[in-house]
Amino acid sequence: MNKLLRVGIYLRLSNEDRDKVNKDDASESIKNQRNMLIDYVNKHSNFILIDEYCDEDLSGAGTFRPEFERLIKDCENRKIDVVLCKSQSRFSRDMEIVERYINNKFREWNIRFIGLSDNADTQNYGNKKARQINGLVNEWYLEDVSNNIRYAFNSKMKQGEFISPFAPFGYDISCIDNNKLVIDIVAANTVVKIYDLYLKGFGYSAIANYLNSNNIASPSYYKYLKKSKLNIVSKRRREEIKWSSNAIKKILTNEVYIGNLIQGKRTTVSYKNHKIRKKNKEEWIKCENTHEKIIDEKTFFKVQKIIQERRKSSTKTGSVHIFSGKVFCMECNNYMRKKNSSKHEYLTCSNNCNGYNECCNKTSIRYDKLENIILNSINDKIKKYYDKNILNKLNLDKKNSISNNSVNNFIVKKKEVENKISITNNYLKNLYEDKVNGIINEEQFIQLLNSFNKEISFFNNQIKFINSKIKYYKENKENNYKMSFDNYKEFKNLDNIILDEFIDKIYIGMINKETNIRNIQIKWNF
Repeated sequence: MNKLLRVGIYLRLSNEDRDKVNKDDASESIKNQRNMLIDYVNKHSNFILIDEYCDEDLSGAGTFRPEFERLIKDCENRKIDVVLCKSQSRFSRDMEIVERYINNKFREWNIRFIGLSDNADTQNYGNKKARQINGLVNEWYLEDVSNNIRYAFNSKMKQGEFISPFAPFGYDISCIDNNKLVIDIVAANTVVKIYDLYLKGFGYSAIANYLNSNNIASPSYYKYLKKSKLNIVSKRRREEIKWSSNAIKKILTNEVYIGNLIQGKRTTVSYKNHKIRKKNKEEWIKCENTHEKIIDEKTFFKVQKIIQERRKSSTKTGSVHIFSGKVFCMECNNYMRKKNSSKHEYLTCSNNCNGYNECCNKTSIRYDKLENIILNSINDKIKKYYDKNILNKLNLDKKNSISNNSVNNFIVKKKEVENKISITNNYLKNLYEDKVNGIINEEQFIQLLNSFNKEISFFNNQIKFINSKIKYYKENKENNYKMSFDNYKEFKNLDNIILDEFIDKIYIGMINKETNIRNIQIKWNF
């Protein structure tokens, strides 16, 4: 008498099946897959159906599939003797998954895999190569689909089409054209109010507190009330989500409100690895005048100018806050925000400044002390690597790679400074108009003009320095690694360029109550 074999059937309706007019009538439908597999089980007297595993509308790539995971767990626990699918591609299109389970783990667990339409059967040892070839074909299919989708998205972005499923606050996605933004009147009024408050002297937190105290719904809660699509995951109840200083900052700096679309800022590593990777600014796709404006350009650039002014520290040098975007709280991963007192400047967790007061890292760190810590850490790193024996061991590829990365970093920095000059020049144009229209008097005009000229001079000096560094790296490509450390055996002061070249992020921990010491971690660029 034949031994009864416990069978688990796996069904998957993939994303590529969604566009069918009637899924139940299609060959790839769940209904037809189920009928085919159950009929196969009934024709084999030694097969007994134990369970059914069904993932609907999910890709066959190596992404998480709930029922697939349950199937694997049952296989590992020896609850199944045979895994039955319509084809190997229904099980997975990812060659890594195929090799891991069908060709390895299933053999270890003594489980037979059968794919009906492509004759995949692990009991037939002669068709292993055929199964592997099918696996490669499926893998190539995924890669081709991914490349085609990326190309299509890039093409849409270059044509000024909005491709995100989530409209920015103040806009809705048009019901006629889902690649077009249209103004949401209620939310747009809030956006206008935010700009108006900022021009009146309110800071990010003050604006957030004003909106919260007047019971104006935050972006996520407003969209929730409208039953719009949400891309925010939060443990809080929707009605408890408040306006934050970070939300205000995003609205005040987003060009979408002057009719421009800037897309393609991020991408995934590959079709198999969905980790988000930020793109360099020169890779972003910008299209102007793609939709109706909420804020006029004069107001927008005036706000950008004020933001730049407020980012200046209170030191005599008037240098820009060099830690902006670099320092994060180790406890909650929120950015550390700069605050001033009558004597010192501090960095404190923004999660305790946004109206929540929820982070346990409540003690701020003095700006000048952090600056000294980072400066000493960079100099220590230089001393550690300034060793001729170590330098001689570095191969040419490493040197060239560092040179290329350094040049690219400086080019990006140069474009950022040039953008600041452009913003300042735009504001200067508005300044002359304000004088002609009598909005400001002659004394105010001269005072502001001198301030702007000093700022442009400062930016031009930065560009000269950056150009000299680009020239230096290009002319000394062969020995750039050694020469860079010969040139910088020790830094005396920190600036944006030095910080950007050496450090990616800085994490500030909370103070240990027993030792009165706090943990500071540096994520280096090398």
